[in-house]
Amino acid sequence: MESFNAILKKEELNLKEYETFEETRIAIFEFIDGWYNRKRIHSSINYQIPYEVEKITA
Repeated sequence: MESFNAILKKEELNLKEYETFEETRIAIFEFIDGWYNRKRIHSSINYQIPYEVEKITA
């Protein structure tokens, strides 16, 4: 969890200034859903991209 928080801060939150809580919430959601979960390889699924594993198993 700590490494994820570091990535989120380094690659999203520290790069922009947000005016509202809602804007920040949306940016965090888009980061997690659109980039982190779909493009990062994960050791628990044999170092594959979750999006690709979902396509294969669907």
